[in-house]
Amino acid sequence: MPNAVPFGGKFKFLTFLCAIIQALYYTVSLVNDFVGTNELTPKKPPAVRRFKDWLMATLAFPVAINVGVTFWTLYAIDRELVFPKVLDPVFPSWLNHVLHTNIVVFIVLEIFTSYRSYPKRSQGLTGLAIFMGAYLVWIHVVKHYSGVWVYPVLEVLQLPQRILFFVAVIGFTLSLYLLGEFLNNTVWAKEVKLAKRKIN
Repeated sequence: MPNAVPFGGKFKFLTFLCAIIQALYYTVSLVNDFVGTNELTPKKPPAVRRFKDWLMATLAFPVAINVGVTFWTLYAIDRELVFPKVLDPVFPSWLNHVLHTNIVVFIVLEIFTSYRSYPKRSQGLTGLAIFMGAYLVWIHVVKHYSGVWVYPVLEVLQLPQRILFFVAVIGFTLSLYLLGEFLNNTVWAKEVKLAKRKIN
């Protein structure tokens, strides 16, 4: 999370927004445990369960994987592009892993430990596209008012390269929605089939 530019504060970093999404998701999951339902295929799922499933499918899973994979890929290529060494004294390695590694581990574990009913694909992808599009607009607003790109990698890219980078990241994130849907349906296929048989 480089470039400590005052405008936008921590909210200009996708990592920070992702942490908020994860905190919200796990909070909603806890509430669902108490007042909702964890049945695989409830006939009338309560609102909290529907919101939990939507949040996981549309934002929590794809954004977390995007943050983790994109960050560590750029870090491996050249850490100065995303996390300059100058930040090491104020942003220790363990905290870096909390924000960029643990989120991936826990959200993948969530796929294997809790089934969710995915929304219609068009609705899920639309919600994710709106979020990513809004973030893209937001970092341009930050650039306009601060004069600095949120991430150093954007400083070294020319306009055509920057456009390709944005398109690639958004395309990658949307594909992660499909990955989450595939994993969810594959991992829980047998259990869901049995649950539906019992209902019928």
